[in-house]
Amino acid sequence: MKVLIIPDVHLKPEIFDQAEDIMKTTDCEGVVCVGDIVDDWGCMSDSMKYKETMDRLISFAKKHPDMLFCYGNHDLSYLWDQYDHPGFSTAAEDIVRDKYVEFEEKLNNPEQMAIVHMIDNCIFSHAGLTEEYIDTYLYREKDDLEYVLATINGYDVETLWNNDSPIWVRPQEYNLQKGPWPKEFLNVAGHTPVREPYEKDGLLSTDTFSTYHDGRKYGNEKFVWVDTVTKEWGVF
Repeated sequence: MKVLIIPDVHLKPEIFDQAEDIMKTTDCEGVVCVGDIVDDWGCMSDSMKYKETMDRLISFAKKHPDMLFCYGNHDLSYLWDQYDHPGFSTAAEDIVRDKYVEFEEKLNNPEQMAIVHMIDNCIFSHAGLTEEYIDTYLYREKDDLEYVLATINGYDVETLWNNDSPIWVRPQEYNLQKGPWPKEFLNVAGHTPVREPYEKDGLLSTDTFSTYHDGRKYGNEKFVWVDTVTKEWGVF
């Protein structure tokens, strides 16, 4: 299955316009969004920007109700009342919470919103799933992949709001001895801004739309596609 990856959005609703064009004009069969729809530098008081972006996500979901969504740390900061999270908007918090409910209603199944998703030979999450995390929380169960993923998707803020979790970890920046998990799968993640999409040690990094604090572009703003069976990937 060839899927389009929507990377970190951070209040850039035009990303969904580009994604719709790609879905119309290419052979992508599905969509996976790796989270962080909300928050961006200097936008905490601009509640209308939050509404505009969330409404665009919802309208995209109406056309693609089978899309998968991976919660990011910024998304969950509103759903888990993490008010001290960088970028958290008290002006938009009610809007964000209400809009995520509306978004879920547009999907075919609420389980399409989760921490981690698996399609064929690929694992999708916001930040990446590492063996270090599995060894800390699920070492005894690590041979049962479906059980491990289901358990992670049931975790709450106490287990996921830490630096090694699949909503926070940055394997691109730290020398993790064990790295992404499981080894035979391709891990697909956003969260850590990159200049261009790249794969290293089985982790495919896709966050090319994030910016510097002054609004300058960090990455090349390319979208990634992934063949979930062969683990091949490319860019649009």
